[in-house]
Amino acid sequence: MLLSKLRTAIFCGCRYAGKGFQQNSRRQWLVRRNQSSITVEARTPSTPAVAVPNATTNRIVGRWLLGCSGLVVGAVVLGGVTRLTESGLSMVDWHLVREMKPPQSEAEWEAEFSKYKQFPEFKILNHEMTLPEFKFIFYMEWGHRMWGRLVGLAYILPAAYFWKKGYFTRSMKGKVLGLCGFVFFQGLLGWYMVKSGLEENPESHDVPRVSQYRLCAHLGSALVLYCASLWTGLTLMLPAHKMADSKRLMQLRKFAKGTGGLIFLTALSGAFVAGLDAGLVYNSFPKMADKWIPDDILAFSPALKNIFENPTTVQFDHRILGIGSLTAITGLYLFSRRMMLPRRAKIAIGLLAAMAYTQVALGISTLLLYVPTPLAATHQSGSVALLTFAIWVLAELRKMPK
Repeated sequence: MLLSKLRTAIFCGCRYAGKGFQQNSRRQWLVRRNQSSITVEARTPSTPAVAVPNATTNRIVGRWLLGCSGLVVGAVVLGGVTRLTESGLSMVDWHLVREMKPPQSEAEWEAEFSKYKQFPEFKILNHEMTLPEFKFIFYMEWGHRMWGRLVGLAYILPAAYFWKKGYFTRSMKGKVLGLCGFVFFQGLLGWYMVKSGLEENPESHDVPRVSQYRLCAHLGSALVLYCASLWTGLTLMLPAHKMADSKRLMQLRKFAKGTGGLIFLTALSGAFVAGLDAGLVYNSFPKMADKWIPDDILAFSPALKNIFENPTTVQFDHRILGIGSLTAITGLYLFSRRMMLPRRAKIAIGLLAAMAYTQVALGISTLLLYVPTPLAATHQSGSVALLTFAIWVLAELRKMPK
């Protein structure tokens, strides 16, 4: 009896020990399995993270756009100098790549000069021009066109890189595509403008020049590209101010927008002045030939034609728009002084007012001195500077994004 009980106890103990050994073995196996899976996951190379637009990438993109806007300013200024030196019609062909290399040998220069001799500007205006004089105007236009190609590369190549890196939000992608597309449009519009000055017009005995309408469109598109790039760059780099939307602040914003629109319109009217050489008529100020309103202001028929084709009317309109812009900017400055605004906004409005008076002084001096090239070029550059400060003011006064 005692022997059978002892046998049963030993059998049960061995059974429980075996189960415990199996459970311990299973537990250790699971631990090793988890550890090995963790080790495998740790050794698996991680997928490279795509950059998400943030404050850092916004600053990078903002600086790029500000740099591009600076290049556009260079193109506008160089284009104005090209116009003032009457160099814009020296290159009678347009090739995107082939014309990037100017003539090298004397034979190539003679061939290029021969092409120029076939067009109205040489026949009517420059029929006594020598080859060295032709080289000067050729290099002026060549430099302008090469600068335009530099602008295109400065937009397109970084845009492709930033797109690939994931620096753009969905809305920013649309803006960037629009800016790059506008660069191509600007180049085509430039050649369309030049083409108008190369066309034969037997009915006209006037000095050959490009169409003032196409010149205005070319300048206007450049200014739109500049304003869009500058605005986008500033809004990416400068955080919006936390200002309560009071009634006076809303009025100031509307006032600033209207003033900016008037400045833009004044700059466009300058294209008609340049296109018609309207700065060479009535070189007196404030009156025009001892009269506030000249007699030939409505000499063309129909009357609407005077606004765009009568040099007297074009100069008169540019004067009125310039004085109107100065008055609006002065009013904006005085209105802003009675408000509590952030420091940056006050500085921007103050610089806008200072530039407005400088620009008017430059315009009057250019007129009284019969449009000397250096002074006229400075006046044209001043219009872009004035527009720059207006965009800066609008960026400082913008609403906080929701």
